[in-house]
Amino acid sequence: MEKTKRNYRDTLTIAWRCLLLSCRNPETFLTSILLPALMMLLFVSLFGSLIHVGGTSYTAYIVPGVLIQCAAQGSSTTAIMINQDITSGIMSRFATLPIRRRTLLSGHVLEAYGRSLVTSAVVLLIALLMGFRPALSLPGLGISFLLLSGMILALSWLSATVGILSKSAQGASSLSSLAIILPYLSSGFVPAEHLPPLLRTFARYQPMTPVIDSMRAALAGAPTDAGTLAAALIWCAFLTVVFYPVSVLAMQKRLSR
Repeated sequence: MEKTKRNYRDTLTIAWRCLLLSCRNPETFLTSILLPALMMLLFVSLFGSLIHVGGTSYTAYIVPGVLIQCAAQGSSTTAIMINQDITSGIMSRFATLPIRRRTLLSGHVLEAYGRSLVTSAVVLLIALLMGFRPALSLPGLGISFLLLSGMILALSWLSATVGILSKSAQGASSLSSLAIILPYLSSGFVPAEHLPPLLRTFARYQPMTPVIDSMRAALAGAPTDAGTLAAALIWCAFLTVVFYPVSVLAMQKRLSR
């Protein structure tokens, strides 16, 4: 029990350090908070009157996609921060302390989770100002929060792996940008059936589409398809379960060089 408490305390300490670094870096503020808000404004302003999505407004349609896009952009920042800690040698210094090495990554992921939630709140505020009115049902809000949290954690552990394996911050940023592209190649901004055949097939079977579709239905107060929701939860769990141990093993290997 005492060991578990110490691990939690170490994780919170590392997360607090990462939060202070983020607050002192104006680029983090720009990419993590301001850019998603501008994206919401631009998509609605440029395409709101051009794209028809059935019986809902375009603002309501793209909110889930923008939220997932924010999580993907935040994961890019996490990959860069982890890579900088490793290449600067500070991670090796931390590893000499009496703390478990996995708490070093857990602290980064916890800070990324909090930062992404703040970004999501900013995007929702912008959407509300632009006319978005979600259904305030407890099950719908609970499903949306669960899926958003699951995707944030999955992308954060993926970015941790990328940050460890990359040899530079530029490489970490470039590789993590692949996660940023996925929401665009899904049903996040246009219905999947409007995409070209090859992209339509890719969008149908990639992880972002079931997550976004389930969140959209939940926020609209519509019945959530059980199969789509199950696929979304399985994708979130699968990505987290895979990349958590991979990132821990990759860090142990890199620090042992």
